[in-house]
Amino acid sequence: MPRLIVALLLCLASAAQACPDWPAEQAPKQIEALRAQLKQWDDAYHRDGQSPVADELYDQARERLKQWQVCFPQLPATPETPLASSTGTVRHPAAHTGLDKLPDASAVRDWLANRSDRWVQPKVDGVAVTLLYRDGRFLQAISRGDGSAGQDWTANAQRIATIPKQLPGERGVLVLQGELFWRLPLHVQARQGGAGARGKVAGLMARKEPGDEAEQIGLFVWELPDGPLEMPERLARLRQLGFTDSAELTEPVTGLSDIEAWREHWYRQPLPFASDGIVIRQGRRPPGKTWSAQTPGWAVAWKYPHQQALAEVRRVEFKVGRSGRVTPVLHLAPVELDGRTIQRVGAGSLKRWRSLDVRPGDQVAIALAGLTIPRLDGVIWRSPTRVEIAAPEDGQYNALSCWQPSVGCEEQFLARLEWLAGKSGLGLAGVGPGTWRRLHEADLLRGMLDWMTLTPEQLSQVPGLAERSASALHQQFQFARQRPFALWLRALGAPSPDAHPAGDDWSALATRSAAQWQQQPGIGKVRAKQLEDFFNAPEVVQLREQLHDLGVAGF
Repeated sequence: MPRLIVALLLCLASAAQACPDWPAEQAPKQIEALRAQLKQWDDAYHRDGQSPVADELYDQARERLKQWQVCFPQLPATPETPLASSTGTVRHPAAHTGLDKLPDASAVRDWLANRSDRWVQPKVDGVAVTLLYRDGRFLQAISRGDGSAGQDWTANAQRIATIPKQLPGERGVLVLQGELFWRLPLHVQARQGGAGARGKVAGLMARKEPGDEAEQIGLFVWELPDGPLEMPERLARLRQLGFTDSAELTEPVTGLSDIEAWREHWYRQPLPFASDGIVIRQGRRPPGKTWSAQTPGWAVAWKYPHQQALAEVRRVEFKVGRSGRVTPVLHLAPVELDGRTIQRVGAGSLKRWRSLDVRPGDQVAIALAGLTIPRLDGVIWRSPTRVEIAAPEDGQYNALSCWQPSVGCEEQFLARLEWLAGKSGLGLAGVGPGTWRRLHEADLLRGMLDWMTLTPEQLSQVPGLAERSASALHQQFQFARQRPFALWLRALGAPSPDAHPAGDDWSALATRSAAQWQQQPGIGKVRAKQLEDFFNAPEVVQLREQLHDLGVAGF
């Protein structure tokens, strides 16, 4: 089979896997819900100067809408107009072109092919603006709008000190295009993220009176539409005009390795503003009078790695720990974040899950805590189809529940056994969660201590346990009988298992009242009651009797 056909089939297979598996009637509801959410965000940003979601989450949501439209071509296509609510009445003297965003190094390499005279600069995370001067005097500021026309920002721009009000020695009309940004001295993007910088600027410019906060706005000029066509001459012109910062942050590059190096440098080194990526430019570009409000062929953006990923919730699971703590776990459609594939994330407590009301089909924001642990940052938008979920009741599980694997108790029961055999308990070598799950599935565990009387023959019949493994497991189970009393207390989950004098046995501990427990160092009222309850719980008393009959010391 020709390679081209194979590649096409693989591409189609990949696209099919990425498409949602929705019933026919659900697809239009989901697509319309996302379109409505995007419109709401667009209106909030362009009309009110508010950023309800992080820019990178907005971009991912916009891409998701495109993906869904490709997945369901039979649905009527509605033209997307994200800038519709930003349109003003003031025409730009030169159109704002916008930028295509390249997803990865491979796309950058393709873009560089057959292009020379390459340059890079940080992509400032702010709001675009046109500044108009006549005979060196500041005349007008225009918001980006839809690229062809925007709103008159002149009154507020007059309050921004970094916008020069006079350019000495200039004659005629001068047009500048640039970015208004929130000034963040020594800002490191990799560590501090966007810091809501763009939304702060947009909010101030949307006000009638920006006040003293306007002093926090800086200016990065990235284009002279009527300036020289070649990059070196344009940079020299910027320096002549006094915009040295903009010129000094524009660097020549020869190829992909240089571009990657500058991208990494600006991502991890201090800059005076938030920067969400880099802009790659071809040095020579057409004159401004030929531009249109579309993405050009002479410049593209390559954004930094996402610090938040947009993920679809597939299902919600409730994990019950040894102590009865319930942790909702969201199972996600796989997403990439900082080189890792994320498929699950904890939602914290039952209370938090209920407040978020996360259901399958919802889209959530995921980040990495400490660069390693997935963290749920919130719900970005909700599926219009709300799936009913059977969640545990408050108080259904506690430190003294589920000593047997009855219905609804399997998770906590297995968690108790995992703790019992682990490093914090008896320290049984080679006995992990998989061991207990196999024994449970083989119906060999009706209680917490049934494993102590299993024979090698019984263990060898368990699927997944070879004869040699069964023999080693039996030895560890027998070894548990020799473990000290203090370790057994910890393994069974006794609160403060070390809070008793050496030499005490079960009988001495079980007769103590809460008041007597409080006399021990470090034992307060709450812990004393927990200890009294533990030693008097009928299930725990039964375990003590079993251990006594098995000859375990101290019981």
